[in-house]
Amino acid sequence: MNEEIDFILDAAKEAMNNAIAHLEKELRTIRAGKASPAMLANVQVDYYGAATPLGQIANVSTPDARTITIQPWEKNMLQEVEKAIMNANLGFNPMNNGDVIIINVPALTEERRKELAKQCKAEAEHAKVGVRNARKDANNDIKKADVSDDVKKISEESVQKLTDTFSKIIDEKVVVKEKEIMTV
Repeated sequence: MNEEIDFILDAAKEAMNNAIAHLEKELRTIRAGKASPAMLANVQVDYYGAATPLGQIANVSTPDARTITIQPWEKNMLQEVEKAIMNANLGFNPMNNGDVIIINVPALTEERRKELAKQCKAEAEHAKVGVRNARKDANNDIKKADVSDDVKKISEESVQKLTDTFSKIIDEKVVVKEKEIMTV
């Protein structure tokens, strides 16, 4: 079409991609019943007076779907790590066996699964709002562009196709996450 319109369409696509990326990040933080090192990503440990992310002072792994093990690189940090997990208020009860900290992740109740599914839908709606805002901004820019009415109409149709495509992607991602959450 023309450079100005191409720039507007690229900006809209980038904004919509950002909405999808944000949705994916939010969906990763929603627990689906399986143990994951990401569940402890926000835990800060007092490491010689400095608040340090758990992943920087210990190996965090999941030997099975219901267990997280944390093995600090320094044994004298076991108590500090245990304390940090308790202080993070994640609802976990860490057990220290002298070498590693073991966390048994409880199974989700049906009620909790439904709450998490609702949370997924809310995150999807936030992403769709981001996509719609990108569409609105692009359409406003197209209206201001110095091009013919035919080009404006074609450009607005392109933006709508982008919007529909990204909305569909959002719906698909949420369906997958809800299925993951509701699977017992």
